[in-house]
Amino acid sequence: MASVLFRCFEGLTALLVAEQRRLVLWVPVGLALGAAFYFYGLRAEPTAIGGVVMPLLLTVTAVGAGVVWRHSLLVRCVAGLCATLALGGLMAWVGTHRQPPMPELPRRGVALSGVVRAVHDLPPRGAGQRPVRRVDLVDVRLHMPLTETAPPLVRSLTVRLRADDTAALTEGGAVALRAVLHPPGFAALPGGRDWQFEAWFAGRAGSGTALSVHEAVPARPDAPHLPAVEGQDEPDLAGQEPAAFEAEVATGVERTGYTALWRQRLEILRSAMDERIRTSLPGAVGAVASVLLDGRGEAIPDSVRDDFAASGLAHLLAVAGLHLGIVMGVVMAVCRLGLAAWEYAALRWPCKALSALAAWGAGGAYVLLTGAHLPALRGWLMAGVVVLGLVAGRRAVSMRGLAFAATLLLLLWPQVVADMAFQMSMAAVMALVAGYESVHPRLQGWCAAQEGRMGRAGGFLLGHLAELALASLLAGLATLPVVMAHLGVIEPYFVLANLVAVPLMAVWIMPMGLLALLGMPFGLAAPGLWLMGLGLRPVLWLAHGVASLPGARFAVPAMPGWGLCMALLGLAWLCLWRRAWRLAGVVVFGVGLLSPWFVSQPDILLSPDGGLIGIRMPNSVLVLGHSVEQAAIEREWARALALPIRVFNPEHEGQTPDGGLVCGQDGVAGVCVFQRAGRTLLLIPAPFPAGLSIAEGQARMGTLCAGMDGVVSTGGLGHLCEGVPVRVDRAQARLEGAQAMYLASGRVRVVSDRQWSGARPWVLNPGGHGLPLLPLARSEDGLPTGHPGWFFSPPRFQTLP
Repeated sequence: MASVLFRCFEGLTALLVAEQRRLVLWVPVGLALGAAFYFYGLRAEPTAIGGVVMPLLLTVTAVGAGVVWRHSLLVRCVAGLCATLALGGLMAWVGTHRQPPMPELPRRGVALSGVVRAVHDLPPRGAGQRPVRRVDLVDVRLHMPLTETAPPLVRSLTVRLRADDTAALTEGGAVALRAVLHPPGFAALPGGRDWQFEAWFAGRAGSGTALSVHEAVPARPDAPHLPAVEGQDEPDLAGQEPAAFEAEVATGVERTGYTALWRQRLEILRSAMDERIRTSLPGAVGAVASVLLDGRGEAIPDSVRDDFAASGLAHLLAVAGLHLGIVMGVVMAVCRLGLAAWEYAALRWPCKALSALAAWGAGGAYVLLTGAHLPALRGWLMAGVVVLGLVAGRRAVSMRGLAFAATLLLLLWPQVVADMAFQMSMAAVMALVAGYESVHPRLQGWCAAQEGRMGRAGGFLLGHLAELALASLLAGLATLPVVMAHLGVIEPYFVLANLVAVPLMAVWIMPMGLLALLGMPFGLAAPGLWLMGLGLRPVLWLAHGVASLPGARFAVPAMPGWGLCMALLGLAWLCLWRRAWRLAGVVVFGVGLLSPWFVSQPDILLSPDGGLIGIRMPNSVLVLGHSVEQAAIEREWARALALPIRVFNPEHEGQTPDGGLVCGQDGVAGVCVFQRAGRTLLLIPAPFPAGLSIAEGQARMGTLCAGMDGVVSTGGLGHLCEGVPVRVDRAQARLEGAQAMYLASGRVRVVSDRQWSGARPWVLNPGGHGLPLLPLARSEDGLPTGHPGWFFSPPRFQTLP
């Protein structure tokens, strides 16, 4: 036995020695695993000792072990893995506690004022409806009796304006209005999309719906004023100094510093560009052109987004490495051609290096214009490594550049490990670099052989098509698990669509867009935009045509977290190594892809507000009850279960064709009995049986409850069905979040969203409550205990008595 272990140890050491130049590429993988364990592997938030001290001790110990046993490569690899895992968890803890706490928003209409950070013009949701406008507000003050002297919210609010509110809004201007506010919503089902996690790291406090038309707040008004709603009096602002809160809101940009100032100016520039582009190119063509040139894609119709998603062209609507590479390539080609045409520069200057630096600067400007999203930042950082390689005369495109960009992003923003765009961009670039390292030499040899048979022109065209097909195939397969996990679909025609769309984007659309950007300051953008529109129309037609093909989109059930992790680890194993043992990653990657069919799906779902009951049937999801957020919950249920939604009316339909769901038994209308896997559940989609007295209803319900294995109600059960082993109702859903019931195992198992997500800083308290807006107690160092600068956060509800 000892000899076998010794041989395994020697074999593993020999493999690591052969791959030692690739070991550094696993640093971002370790950081990502450490951050992912912190975000998803813990059910309780670690204290400062567990979140900071222990990872630091582990890192120091691992580094020390690597130094002491530096002659053992295996020990150094294990020490490096432990250090990166600990560092990833540490940066995730720091990134989480660096965020300000989630405030407690009022649950009734409230007058508020704030500074406009961005305005989003959304297309109409349906035929005959008006366009929707949303505004992002910062430095928001809630004008209520107890919060008049409180500082403005540190987080932003997104407010949907009224349909008749058509007045112009200017980024950086102060506005006042009345609105009903909502905190970030809970997940529609356990393990579903975590809206509170996204809002926590995006700096959002919640959203709202305007009750009044917004009014601009003057810089130095004579008297305070807030808009009133019809039938209501204006808010009572007695006791305030004249112009106190309006003057402070109007100067909010100055209070937030130069960073907020340049962001406001950048948003103003982007809004002006968006208006200019969509004026010259109306409709969907202008909306797509706007997202390519300034990153504002709110105006893209939902039908166009669905076509791009179903055809595998959704990456064209997300500014990332492809767009940045095209922009930098065009700028570098133009600069190098211009320098080469200038004899003095061509003879004396390093034209290639200067052109690369100019292209990198232009790429940075493009990233800022399009909103500085993380995929674009990743591409720009990696492009910086490429530019350094060109300047130094080293190999430009390599896996080390990708590892450097990923490491920097994970250290600065560890939450990107959960971001779909980050996962897709990293997987695609990693597969492209590794694929070209392995396959491209063979492809070039094959193209050279074909060129001898077909001639130079034919060989060049065939080689170009082969390279495009290879790039589309590598990127599409690498991002397939990410698309399955986040969107719940498989798009089999992505190679066909990308063969036409990507070359058209690189050769015509983006160069004409850059020409329009150059002419925009001089009022000469119209010709470039017109030419850009000529190239975009075939892409829109192609997306619609491919999306209309049979089988263009297959729905898949929700992928578990471990499945996505296995798929990405298998992809990394396949791409980061060079020896034959890399092929083991194919097996791991395949297991991750098949993981949605390895886990059981819930049979019964109860929405987080307790108003909807979902029943998984073989061909659909039957929905009973009513909810304010019914449309959003139904979309999430349909995505997670890969089934269409059908609203079921128990009073009219009676039962399902297979007899698994029967309603109206024992004369109790609206109450249903569901049977599956030898278990029987009672479903009550109404608060109480209609048409019956309380005594008669309780008597009949008591008879129905006898012998049931579980009961689910959209109302409060109270003392009803007390003898049933499993009882789930609206009160439990509002306390513990969405509920999922599993019957396939022969017993009734209930999982709540609270059990799934645990007690973490971004998880709001039951009912969506956050940190109260009352004045906070002072800590010993003089900072409020809920202040983001107070590094080690105490209990979230510590206020003055």
